[in-house]
Amino acid sequence: MRNLISILALILVSLASFSQPLDPIKWSSSIEKESENVYILYFKATLDSGWHLYSQNEAEGDEIAPTPTEFTFNSTSDSYELIGETIEPKGIEKFDPIFEMDVKYFENEVTFSQKIKIIDKNIKSVNAEVFFSVCDDEKCLAPDTIEFALNLSGKKTESETTNTIVSAEDQAKSEALYIDIKGKEKFVSDQVEEKSYITIFALGFLGGLIALLTPCVFPMIPLTVSFFTKGAKDRKKGLFNAITYGFFIFTIYVLLSLPFHVLDSLDPEILNNISTNVTLNVIFFVIFIIFAISFFGYFEITLPASWSTKLDSKATSVGGIIGIFFMALTLALVSFSCTGPILGSLLGGSLSSDGGAMQLSFGMGGFGLALALPFGLFALFPNWLNSLPKSGGWLNTVKVVLGFIELALAFKFLSNADLVEHWGLLKREVFIAIWIFIGLGMVLYLFGKIRFPHDSPLQKLSLGRKTLGVFTLLFVMYLIPGLTNTAYANLKLLSGFPPPLFYSLYEKEAHGPLGLNAYTDFEKGIDAAKTQNKPIMIDFTGWACVNCRKMEEQVWSHPEVIEVLKSKYVLISLYVDDREKLSEQQQFNFLKPDGRIKKIKTIGDKWATFQTLNFQNNSQPYYVLIDSEMNLLNRTTAYTPNADEYLDWLQEGLNNYKVK
Repeated sequence: MRNLISILALILVSLASFSQPLDPIKWSSSIEKESENVYILYFKATLDSGWHLYSQNEAEGDEIAPTPTEFTFNSTSDSYELIGETIEPKGIEKFDPIFEMDVKYFENEVTFSQKIKIIDKNIKSVNAEVFFSVCDDEKCLAPDTIEFALNLSGKKTESETTNTIVSAEDQAKSEALYIDIKGKEKFVSDQVEEKSYITIFALGFLGGLIALLTPCVFPMIPLTVSFFTKGAKDRKKGLFNAITYGFFIFTIYVLLSLPFHVLDSLDPEILNNISTNVTLNVIFFVIFIIFAISFFGYFEITLPASWSTKLDSKATSVGGIIGIFFMALTLALVSFSCTGPILGSLLGGSLSSDGGAMQLSFGMGGFGLALALPFGLFALFPNWLNSLPKSGGWLNTVKVVLGFIELALAFKFLSNADLVEHWGLLKREVFIAIWIFIGLGMVLYLFGKIRFPHDSPLQKLSLGRKTLGVFTLLFVMYLIPGLTNTAYANLKLLSGFPPPLFYSLYEKEAHGPLGLNAYTDFEKGIDAAKTQNKPIMIDFTGWACVNCRKMEEQVWSHPEVIEVLKSKYVLISLYVDDREKLSEQQQFNFLKPDGRIKKIKTIGDKWATFQTLNFQNNSQPYYVLIDSEMNLLNRTTAYTPNADEYLDWLQEGLNNYKVK
């Protein structure tokens, strides 16, 4: 792997506390003669698995937007001229919910081409350069520039230019980027933990438990268990049949997720495309509204009766294990009016996340297991059947409560579509207000102030209604600060459900992220730290950095975190993709260890090189805690979505600063 660090910093490579710079893209170039004066220049990019390169046609000017690929041809008016624009292949196009826009990018391998017409027959070569940035699902690297020298003889050339010796002035400016960070050997970098599916399995299991309490499923438990235990020749056979029945229920729900694995294998992006498709999100919204109205008791949603009748007849006629399987399938169909909306929530939630088909399988497995457990457990301990509460009005109460939940979830799908199309219908505060209204409706229902068609007259409030009503009211009170323009508007427990903080009715102007006083020049930040006698946090960030915005909105906005950043640290935010030109006096050529030259022309060029040179890391976000004497205060860290963990990291730096 080629490093992007200066020879002056090679002594740092052996320190284990810092990771090597990422270099997931390789460039090469070639040329083809089409006619006497016309040539085609080819620029090929080969990307490591999981990384992608953005199109030339991405929107520029927005603070949060992908960095477009840009080709520049260093031509004089008399040497050659370009024929048309640089051509790129079709690529992958999709809506990115973080960038809030449609994006086009390339994976694995991509070749760009540019036709030129030679004017000066004495020209020997063509010089070009490409400005680009690459990203994976977690981070984007700082933009970089690669230069090409294409020989018109047709000889294939690589991406680097001829080795150059930099001037003494440029060497001095290169050395000025190096800072002698002390204490690196004391700290080790963070270990990245693999994502677990336990949470989604537990949520699916919880959904299954809720489904058990619906009128479609709950009455089936004692009837089915009694059928197996009493209808069998002996208790052992009845026990086996009941457990087999439960196993088939679990299996059926897992099998429902298998088609999504096929889709996922054909196109890894398809599940994400489904989740961000405007039409599908609007359809999900309408379906969930219909589910909610059904749960309220105004009509019933059932699959065709002929389906369950045929399956029931097969279960009776076939017998044995195959018959038990058809009985389990019949239960799944008959109970669809109650389990369908819950499964729809699970499906929509899985497709909107990073887990894809595998996450959906874990969720469906948890759901199926929760439905299957009672049949096995009550078959093992039939006396427990006597302790089950009798069916009655409480089952309808559960169903109506689920209707309110379905109604709230429906607006999540409408919000997805709203974010895609920028309709502005469901700004964050509007979305939260709708949830407050739904929550208050649920409170009024639980306390008997409103009724629905299948509700029997309420003689007195049960303990369950009172308890759930109080919890719902507390949840509504928790939502209220989300309507305000205060530090408490960020509802941490609901992260990912409401629209993002920046999609707000309030226009927030900030000198730095979240209004923090952030220095964008390293030297000025150091001087401020010396004056205020405070430690420093270096924030390597980017305008087009997705996870940088996530950290600012979801972690930095935590009251305790933002208070520490505001009062205890001097914040230096260095934007590695800032394309503002440096003055002529500040621009210079930086010599890389492989002999190539990196031209430091922009603010982003300077800080990206600064980061790589001193910390052997070129990804963002990336955070470093130091004091004004360049002593490292603790380990460096990157994307840390847990606010408590990030706060502990900040506090550790403060403690080490105090004991120096």
